Amino acid sequence: MKVHILDDWFNTLRELPCFSLLKGHDVTVWTDHESDEAALSARLAAAECIVLFRERTAVTRGLLERLPNLRLISQRGAWPHVDVDACTDSGVLLCSNTGADGVNYAAAELTFALILAAMRQLPQQMASAKAGRWQMGVGRTLRGRTLGLYGYGRIARAVADYARAFGMDVLWWASEEGRARASAAGLHVAQSRAAFFEQCDVVSLHLRLTSGTRGIVTGEDLGRMSPRSVLVNTSRAALITPGALLAALKAGRPGMAAVDVFESEPLTDANDALLSHPKLIATPHIGFVTEDEFDKQFADIFEQVNAYSAGVPIHMVNPSVFAR
Repeated sequence: MKVHILDDWFNTLRELPCFSLLKGHDVTVWTDHESDEAALSARLAAAECIVLFRERTAVTRGLLERLPNLRLISQRGAWPHVDVDACTDSGVLLCSNTGADGVNYAAAELTFALILAAMRQLPQQMASAKAGRWQMGVGRTLRGRTLGLYGYGRIARAVADYARAFGMDVLWWASEEGRARASAAGLHVAQSRAAFFEQCDVVSLHLRLTSGTRGIVTGEDLGRMSPRSVLVNTSRAALITPGALLAALKAGRPGMAAVDVFESEPLTDANDALLSHPKLIATPHIGFVTEDEFDKQFADIFEQVNAYSAGVPIHMVNPSVFAR
C-alpha cells in the first residue's frame, strides 16, 4: 500500500522499532505540518492509506473529496478531528485502537512535572537565574496540599499515585459512573462539583474529548477556584469553555494555569493572549511525545495498516465501509 504518515515533525518514527512493521509498504513520511487543504490534498493524491499523528491534522469532508485513491485512515485514540460520516460516504475505513492496554505514563509524568513547575515557580526561577538575578520569589510545598483529579481514568490514577508519594491528598470528580467507581475503590470523592473546585489547591483535567465533555469546565467552575490555586490541563483544551481560561486568569481565579494543550495547534504566535499571559506555564502538546510512547502507539497503528492490507481489518470505527 501507498502509506503516507503526516506530521512526524522530528522524523522520529523511522528510528523506532515499530517502523519495521511497515516493511513491504510504499511509505512517505511528512515531517512538517500543512494546514492548507488544497496543498495537503496535492501531497496525498496517491495515498491509499493515511497515518495520523494524533490530532495534528483534521480530516474534513473537503479533504476526503480530493483523495479518490484513499481507502484507509489509521490512528490511535479518539477521533474528534476526523469527519467519520464523510469517511463513510467516501468509502474510507477509519481504524483506531481506543482500548489499548496500559497507561500513558508519558502524559502522567508531564502532568506532575507541570504541577511541580507551577508550585515551585520553576520556569520563572530558571529565567531569573539565567538573567543573573538569582531568586525571584517563594514557591510552595506539595505535601499536605490537595490535588483534584477530574476524570477517573488510567492517566489520572497514575497521577494520583505520584501525588500520594509526594504527600498530597487526592480528591476526585468525574462522571456519575466514574465517581461510583472511585467511591467503590475507597477513594475520596468530592461532595459536589462546586466543592471540588473550591477545595483543591491544584485541579488537573483527565477527560477524553467527546461531544459530552466539550466545554465541560466552565468559567463558573474556574471562578470557584482559590486565587492561590493552579489549573493543569494535559488532556484537551476544548474541555474548557472557549475563552474561559484566559478570562479566569485575568480575574485571578485560579491564580495560575499550566497547560500542554491549546484550542488551536500548533500555536506559534508568541503574542497570543493566553500563551503570553504571565500566569500561564505552557508546553507545546508534548504529553505523549516520548520515544517510548511513540513506539507503543505507532505499533498499534502500523498493525492496523497490516491487518487491512491482509483483508482482516481491526479496530474499525465505521465497519460498514469494509462490509461493502
